[in-house]
Amino acid sequence: MNRLGKVLFVVHGVVTAAAGVVLIVAPGLIPGAVGIDLSADAALVPYLLGGMELGAAVLSIGATRLTDRPAIRLIALSFVVLHLVTAAVEVVAIAQGASPLVWGNVALRVIVAALFALVLRRREPRQAS
Repeated sequence: MNRLGKVLFVVHGVVTAAAGVVLIVAPGLIPGAVGIDLSADAALVPYLLGGMELGAAVLSIGATRLTDRPAIRLIALSFVVLHLVTAAVEVVAIAQGASPLVWGNVALRVIVAALFALVLRRREPRQAS
């Protein structure tokens, strides 16, 4: 994997892990930052999301150790889909009345998806036989 890919996967993994921990330890913090108040019985949703974030973080950081190009591409494609679908449903939430502050997260997800798309398009140099 090239340097861009490794840096992207590590940074993505660290940021994703941090978000996962915050969602589990303080489930109302991230939603509260954009004006979403969660009742105590609604904490299950951030807990589940936090668990998924931690799983994605492990996958992202673990991808840096892979040498199999199809496997790396599959992981990058999965992250493109994850971030683009999440951005799309955030746009739906905004249309339904969620805070306009969510646009910042939409933009970030589109940028991250584009960076993973670069990993997909990038060709590794061929090994001399």
